[in-house]
Amino acid sequence: MKTIRLTVLVLGLALSAFPQKDEKVPEKPVESPKAAVDTKPSEALELARKALAAHGGDKLKNMKTLIVRGSADVSGSPTQTFPATFVTIYSGDKYRFELTNPFQPFKQVYDGQQTVSSVPNFTLPPINRLGLPLLQKLDEKGYIVTALADTKKKKNGFRITSPEGYYTDFFLDDKTSEVKSYEASYTFGERTVNTAVEIDKLRDIDGLKIPEKYSQRFELGFATIYSNFKAKDILVNNEVLDDVFSLEK
Repeated sequence: MKTIRLTVLVLGLALSAFPQKDEKVPEKPVESPKAAVDTKPSEALELARKALAAHGGDKLKNMKTLIVRGSADVSGSPTQTFPATFVTIYSGDKYRFELTNPFQPFKQVYDGQQTVSSVPNFTLPPINRLGLPLLQKLDEKGYIVTALADTKKKKNGFRITSPEGYYTDFFLDDKTSEVKSYEASYTFGERTVNTAVEIDKLRDIDGLKIPEKYSQRFELGFATIYSNFKAKDILVNNEVLDDVFSLEK
């Protein structure tokens, strides 16, 4: 069961491309390191706005629904890899996540009021407080953009912190201003997890740039998990019925 839950955690968090609106946050953020000092707030905000524009601008901020289906390869070492498939469905503040793998299928649903999962006493951390979903919140109250202090190492980067204290450091492509990678830390249970994402390919859907192929590394303290993701179907603003957000369906 420990292996299954770790697998679900890794895949679930890695699939949070552009998810739902605010929901109750059950987990604790990692305190933002003092190394990320807001030395040049205007430059950081300009970079963040360029990134938002590069990924769709108002189209991204106003996106109503997103459906992503694809495959993933996950490994705890270079020689041990297992396959999985996934589907995520987002509509406003609601979402449905399904993971099919060789060990145990997993589902988690948020219906706008409560989160329910198919594994008793286990839910994923808030997937709308880390990574690319923070771009959707740019210029909204409580979401703070700051510069990174180490400008040599973190060139062309900035940090977005949510009202609860969750943060992600973004790094942009010099030419396109698209997000090429990002890093974040959070607490799951009593364990601190550090994660880094490298985006290999974006899919352009009517001006929206959605990650299609990317890799992610999770530093768990006792182990490191590597994962490679590839989206097959990406559907934007398609109709999604409310009964989709029921665990029984």
